[in-house]
Amino acid sequence: MPATTPPRWKSVLSFLGYLLLIVFLTEMLYLASQETSHYVSTNKLIVKPTDYNDAHLQTAIEQLRYRATAQPFNIPALIIFVCAILHTFFSHNFNLLSEKLRNKNLEQNKEIVDSFGVEILRFMGEIEVIFGIWIIPLSLVMSYYYDWATAINYLNTLNYTEPLFVVVIMTITSTKPVVRLAEDCLHYVARLGGGNVRAWWWTILTVGPLAGSFITEPGAMTISALMLSNHFYRYKPNPKFAYATLGLLFVNISVGGVFTSFAAPPVLMVSSTWEWDTSFMMANFGWKAAIGIFCANTFYYFIFRRNLDGLEEKRQLHIKEETWQEESEKIIPFWITLVNLVFLAWTVVHGHFPVIFIGSFLLFLGFQRATLPYQTNLQLRTPILVGFFLAGLIVHGNLQGWWISPILGHVNDSVLMVLSATLTAFTDNAEITFLASLIPTFTDAMKYAVVAGAVTGGGLTVIANAPNPLGQALLGKHFHQGVSTGGLFLAAITPTLIMATMFWIFKPF
Repeated sequence: MPATTPPRWKSVLSFLGYLLLIVFLTEMLYLASQETSHYVSTNKLIVKPTDYNDAHLQTAIEQLRYRATAQPFNIPALIIFVCAILHTFFSHNFNLLSEKLRNKNLEQNKEIVDSFGVEILRFMGEIEVIFGIWIIPLSLVMSYYYDWATAINYLNTLNYTEPLFVVVIMTITSTKPVVRLAEDCLHYVARLGGGNVRAWWWTILTVGPLAGSFITEPGAMTISALMLSNHFYRYKPNPKFAYATLGLLFVNISVGGVFTSFAAPPVLMVSSTWEWDTSFMMANFGWKAAIGIFCANTFYYFIFRRNLDGLEEKRQLHIKEETWQEESEKIIPFWITLVNLVFLAWTVVHGHFPVIFIGSFLLFLGFQRATLPYQTNLQLRTPILVGFFLAGLIVHGNLQGWWISPILGHVNDSVLMVLSATLTAFTDNAEITFLASLIPTFTDAMKYAVVAGAVTGGGLTVIANAPNPLGQALLGKHFHQGVSTGGLFLAAITPTLIMATMFWIFKPF
């Protein structure tokens, strides 16, 4: 058959596309040829709320109006941030559209089933890349209001230590020796309850989150999610129970790290400024979190106890297969597990020094390769995507202090806890507490309320707490078309209210 000639309009569009590409590449080459001094901007991009010098204004409305005028870019930055949040809520729909388009390609017997459109929709449905995608329009709008040098300087001056730390800690804690050791330790506890699905469910959702106070919340989330995948989700619980467990995990992890002053990101942001040490956290937060976790687990247990019995029946069918797999696996020498734990502890201790833990991580990669017969191949894709998600959240979140801090600073402690938990669901709990630490008029009661609200609301959405993207990435495969933001929100409301009640009833101030 003779080759068909494409329509004229397609040829014109192709020509214009190539022309724009040439212009873009030419501009990039020109910028690359310039000295670095050309990227030094004289524009004042106000990021810190204290730089507005508007403490004399009496109400939050007055401060918001003044700040929107002082920096006109604030409004576009807020609009882009809202668009990114809405994108996370509708990410599940992009996956559905991708699947529909793929099925359509199959029905039409197309040569390429996973077409460009299918892959783009699937990419847009990946929660981990959403905030990174929206950095593109953010940078372009910032360049329009100021210049490209301002956009580059802003991105370059942010602190990306937390995303880097999460990538490293997630990779190390997901290695076979660490997971096997954690599984053995949890097995002793689960065996007290009979070693069935019910016992594993209880143990993982109780011990795992509380361990976050010592191995950091990202480490606890990684281990807990992997354990739930192996001992709960593999038996395919119904969607309602699957989401309930995920919401419970996220809330428990968020409050489980408050026994110490260094493990939970929202606590870490204020511990030095407000002089909150580990003894203070244990006395005012830790024991309340433990009781709240127990109450939330108990509540969900009685609701889904019949589902747990059904999953136990499925587990019994897999016992022979599991036994054969355990016998066929190699015993990991103790010294290999010990070295992995040393790298893990070293990373936790030096979690604020990227030059240390990244250099150590490169050494760990060499050790992991040398002991590969007793390890599993590292899957760096998931940790890197999670780090990318958190980095994108930092880029957008640092531009939202202009409206969050006035709202936090003009309410009493009774309202502040609810407001802190609500704002946490749509930003990040560490961002909330960091902004609160910049407000000098906060009383002890207000400090307690904002931190209690931040850790309480940390399980409502994927973006509410830094470890949540880890859990979503590790457990998303057990949910059809990925984790639904709305489904997670509904599942986490009940344990969130239980935790909030616990912190409110026993408030010390």
